[in-house]
Amino acid sequence: MRIEYDSERDLLYVYFSEPNVKAAETITVTPGVHADFDRRGKLIGIEVIDALETVGEKIEFKLPETVHVTAKH
Repeated sequence: MRIEYDSERDLLYVYFSEPNVKAAETITVTPGVHADFDRRGKLIGIEVIDALETVGEKIEFKLPETVHVTAKH
């Protein structure tokens, strides 16, 4: 799993596969939250638009050491 947050665009993306895997289908879970699936129907990522509004004022993660988190500024 890999998590990226772009503070300039306020966009949060959680990858459940390698970032280079292309989405074959995207489903809107709720306004501003989209789930991406590969062509076999496997969940590959979740995108949160306007993340601070959707998730809350502050985005914090408690993650195991094996999880890679990237933040763009």
